[in-house]
Parts: sequence; C-alpha cells; structure tokens
Amino acid sequence: MRFLYKYLILLLTVSPLLLPSCKSDNEESEETVTTLNDEWYSGGKAGTVFNATSRAYRQPMPFVNDDNKLYSMFMRGEKLFGQTFVSDTNIGYSGLGPVYIRNSCLSCHPGYGGRGRRVDKYDSDDSQCGYLLMIYNPTLPGKPLATKYFTGMTQTRAVYPFTAPIQEDGIHITWNQFVDEHGNRYEDGTPYSEGTSYEGTLIYPTITIDQDKILFPDFDMSQYAASIEATIGIYGVGLLDAISDEDLRAEYEAQQARGYAQGKLGSDAGEIDETGYNQYYPGLHPGRFTYLCTRATLDNGPGSNAIWNITNVTRPDRRKNYITEEYAKVMSSNSMVQSALKKSQEEIYADLLSTNIESELSQDDYNAFMVWHRTLAVPAARNLDDEDVKHGKSLFNKAGCVACHRPSWTTRDNYLPMPQMSNQKIFPYTDLLRHDLGMIEPGRVDLCRTTPLWGRGLMYLNAGHTDMLHDLRARNYEEAILWHNGQAKTAKENFRTMSKSDRSALIKFLKSI
Repeated sequence: MRFLYKYLILLLTVSPLLLPSCKSDNEESEETVTTLNDEWYSGGKAGTVFNATSRAYRQPMPFVNDDNKLYSMFMRGEKLFGQTFVSDTNIGYSGLGPVYIRNSCLSCHPGYGGRGRRVDKYDSDDSQCGYLLMIYNPTLPGKPLATKYFTGMTQTRAVYPFTAPIQEDGIHITWNQFVDEHGNRYEDGTPYSEGTSYEGTLIYPTITIDQDKILFPDFDMSQYAASIEATIGIYGVGLLDAISDEDLRAEYEAQQARGYAQGKLGSDAGEIDETGYNQYYPGLHPGRFTYLCTRATLDNGPGSNAIWNITNVTRPDRRKNYITEEYAKVMSSNSMVQSALKKSQEEIYADLLSTNIESELSQDDYNAFMVWHRTLAVPAARNLDDEDVKHGKSLFNKAGCVACHRPSWTTRDNYLPMPQMSNQKIFPYTDLLRHDLGMIEPGRVDLCRTTPLWGRGLMYLNAGHTDMLHDLRARNYEEAILWHNGQAKTAKENFRTMSKSDRSALIKFLKSI
C-alpha cells in the first residue's frame, strides 16, 4: 500500500509536466516527456519526495520505501518521535525524568514543521510552544551558558518528588516593538507586511526570570541573562550530515578569500571530537548543526542527544542523567525528597549522578530512531517553471542572498551510515557557516548558522504558521529578510529597495524551493 501511495503522490505532483501527446490511430504513437532538472530534487534523487501536502515533512526517502527492513525501522523510529514518555516504570516508554525539558520529541516539533510557533507564555504543556530556554552570561566572550547550575537547555519540569531548576510561571516573554531607520517602510513607501494585522511593525522578544522561581539559593539571576530559541527543522538533516568536512572547509576558505560576508566555521569552542560518539566518523569535526554549530555530526547531533537530554530517558550509550552536579546537591539535601524516596542524602546524590543507570531506551529502538531521523526526506521544489518564480530566483541571486544561502552541495562519495545518500546534488540553500546578522537583542545567538531554506514554503501547511528566525520574531518571509543586518545588510537593503512586484517575486521563489 505504501508503494501505491508514494507513486500516487508523485503522479499528482508532477503530472502537469508529464503529458503524452494525443495521436489518432493513423498517426505514429509517441510521447513528449519533460524531464525535471536537478533543482526540482531539493534533496537529490535519493532524498526527495514529490509531496506538497500537510504530510510533506514526515515522508521517508524513496529508497526507504523500497527496503522492507529500512521501512520497518523508519516506522518504529517515527513512533518513538511521537511517543510521550512517562515516569511510571510499569508502563511502556517509561524513564521520564527525574527532571526534564519535554516529555516527547513531538512536543518541540509539532506537525513535523521543525518548530513550534511564536507564543507569549513559556508553557511546555502547550503543544505549540517549541521554545528552549537558555541561561547565559552576557558579559563574557561567547556568552557562555551557566552550566554550573543549569543544563545547556534549561529544564523546567520534574517528576515527583523532584523540583525543576526553574518554575515556568517565573519565565516571562515580552514582545517589544522595533522601528528601523526607515520607519518600517520600503523605499517605495509601502509599510512592511502590508495588509496584515501587524502591518508596519517589527517585534523581538526579551526574557526575564523571577529570582524566587529559581531552585538554587546562591544563583543571582541579575548577573545573567535568558534567551529563547526555537527548535530547528528536522527533515533533510541526514543529507546535511552527508556533506564532507573537506567541502565545508573549502566553503569557509572561499568566503575568507572573497572579503565580505565571511562566515565562521563551527562553534566558538573549535572542532568537536566525535570519538566514542560516532562509529562512522570518529575524531575532530567542525560543527554544522544547531544555531551555534555546537554539534558536528548527526550521530552526536541535536536529535541523537535530544531523545536523551530532553526527556532524560537513558540508553546504552547515555546511562546517566542529564543534570548538573549543583542540581544533585540541592535535591539530595532536600528533606522532603529524602523522606519521599526513603534514602539518605548520600544515596540520592549518588543515584542522581550515577553513570551506570539502567537503560530505559533499548539499542534497537535508538537505532530505529536514527534511521527515521537520518532518512526524513526533503519535499521537492515546486513551480520552478513559473515566470514569477524564475524572476524571483534571479533577484535572489542579484541581491546577494546566495553569499550565505549557498544553493547547492554534493554529498560525499561514500556516506557510511547510509550509502544510498552518497553523491547526491542537493539544494538546501545554506552554507552551514555562522554569520553576524546584526539583530537587536539576539539573545545568545550573535553569530547564527545560515538556515536551510528548502521546504520552508510548505511550513504553513504543515505547522500552521510562518514564524521564522531563531526566536521566531519574524512572522513571515518579509520580516525574516528585513531582520537581516550586519553581514547581510547589503542583501536586505537590495530587497528593501526593490519594487513591490519584485519583492513579491523573490518571496514567491523562496516559497517554491
């Protein structure tokens, strides 16, 4: 049945391009077939699905459908993605806690859209809130996280009898108005986002946290800052992982040589040692995943870690809790926790920091999850033969957007985790480097990895919104472009000074890829 569904979707998507010529019985029978060029295959021939529906972000790559074992693992992995974990050990999918961020992957990636929507309240029970909270020191270089007290992604939930490091009712999101040097208008006088309920406005968030809602008595929030970051899109990440380090470094060197919009390779901490984490590619690698490129490979990437550290569900290679030593000290010294667990302070402390906790997620489940994660397909590009889209593409190139949003890459010759994804020409529209966008109040993200643009035109259909950028301050494509300053200001100004019809054409192109 899955094969019929796949080919039906393919037929419905590209059938206008595959029209046989009509001949009478006396005429020679022939067919005229339009061949799609590479750009239609955003994820390459192996990684693209021709699906423009509300299920476009959740499809397996075509070769998965053709392999019963891979397909079975993909479906098992997808189930884990959507599964709600619980703390009760007598129920399947247990292991949640003792402290956690969300109780499922889907909680941060609703509708497979890659991210939740912009919200006014930080509530991890809200199915649309995909924000992660970060506590950092704004006065030190690199804005380091307050990792003595808090995990990198701050936990705001706990299972009885434990207490979360920060209570969510003490987290406050304020959306502030911003007026740029042009009065939030294009050069032709048109207000930004004309015709919307928020016409002529730009907004950005600031985060405050009540001191009395913080667990640690010696932590002074006034010396730190907080930021919110939305989760990143998950389809196609296996293809990004399949780009070689050599090609990534070559892109970096080329940008340094050209003298403008020079991206930063990897994280502020330098290359990441994957030894012991990635059986296929151990050793040092530049970061390419997360906004700050703090993860280098998919096997030690955001998803691989998130199914552990978001839920605190242990597995064979993560047999410890994702907590800080400071948290273990405070909780183990709490008399109510001692009474509830009927254990001493020393026993609770040792339990919390143990590196030999029983695995709660099996290796087979984890392997299936990684097959699903690695082989989520990219939706094919759409309407590339439309004259407005062609014009928009030309404008996108001329404006200088491709300086950072590199259109295409070719994956490595032999991608060991999934050889079927080797030698694929893909069109993610990212250089996988970090750039200064000169945003007001960017939180922790001063230098942000260039966001892949592939498939984003289907975001509203799949996620129910078009909120963009790392903190979702942009409410549509227009605003996402208009928040570009710093290294991208020239490209932004080229867009801002275009005619209304040219701006529309450029955005139509973005929606098509």
